[in-house]
Amino acid sequence: MPLGMLLVVVAEVAVFVAVGRWIGYPSALLLVFAASLVGLVLLRREGMRAWRGFRAAAESGQPPGRQVTDGLLGLSGALLLATPGLFSGVVGLVLLVPPVRRLAGVGVQRAAERRVSSMVAGDLFGPRKVRVYRGAAEEQPVAPEPVVDAGRAIEGEIVEPGRH
Repeated sequence: MPLGMLLVVVAEVAVFVAVGRWIGYPSALLLVFAASLVGLVLLRREGMRAWRGFRAAAESGQPPGRQVTDGLLGLSGALLLATPGLFSGVVGLVLLVPPVRRLAGVGVQRAAERRVSSMVAGDLFGPRKVRVYRGAAEEQPVAPEPVVDAGRAIEGEIVEPGRH
């Protein structure tokens, strides 16, 4: 973690020096202040948007995970934009772009699903879709014979929403 923070500080200084040489240091400093001001305004807007999305999901009985993830990404983007620095401002601005936010949201959702139990992930993000194939199942060696509840086994795979 300390090495990562050091790299971010070095990147901030390098970007500021490069932009300062390109457009002049007073203009670069004004750009940092303007970006921070825009970030503060967006922080309030994104916070309210995240809260409304969470409340709407909770009131409709839908799992709130996607709204919470989207809201946290929006808040993170606004916070990075509000943080003084051009590098963090660009990263924050990129996180505020809807397609990038959706892509990052998928990554955050997958990371969260790996770190929590499947029951908690289902409560947060809703049930997973299962694709069922009809046909002969492959024989797989099993140590003790499992007890089957008067039904037959089916083979399936978990498919993320929107993928076929």
